[in-house]
Amino acid sequence: MHFSLCALLLAGCFDEPTSADKTVPEGARVYLSSKGLKDLSGQADAFKLGDRIDYVNLDRNQLETFPAELASLTGLKWLRLNDNRLSALPDLSALKKLRRIYLRGNKFESVPETLKDLPSLTDVDLSSNPLKEIPAWLAEKKGLEALSFSRTLVEKLPDDLSAWISLKQLQLGDLKLSREEMSRIRKALPRTAVVF
Repeated sequence: MHFSLCALLLAGCFDEPTSADKTVPEGARVYLSSKGLKDLSGQADAFKLGDRIDYVNLDRNQLETFPAELASLTGLKWLRLNDNRLSALPDLSALKKLRRIYLRGNKFESVPETLKDLPSLTDVDLSSNPLKEIPAWLAEKKGLEALSFSRTLVEKLPDDLSAWISLKQLQLGDLKLSREEMSRIRKALPRTAVVF
């Protein structure tokens, strides 16, 4: 049986959830992308299931502040906030089940420290943000499977990457990494699909 290497590497990473009509209650997945939203006022009906909501897509809106309503969705597993205007996140420690958070194309100058407090986190996309460095605490976080820092200002990863043993995919496209740094990363993560 032949599988595309790309499909094998990307399976489950940075993709939309598969159809779950029979397993997920109606309303448990909230799709509000490309609505021109600056906040979630007027969207109460979309969040009526509260902690039963497991997926929220707010991509391509005009959010400058993280919507407070999201921080109490304790059943949330997947949060998409790509292409907004966010530069910070509040305390998200109540989101113990959150596995995937996508923040591509915002205004983050640093990796939000609240990500440290998310025990189930596996996927983080911070590409296309003005990030300058990856903090050591993120490199020490175990259980991560997919990370993207493409098109940021990062020039070097933390010295110790040994905690990333479960990392399947690391996207570092369009970064100003030296050849030595790329070689070091590949050597430190031999089982990870690293994309420069």
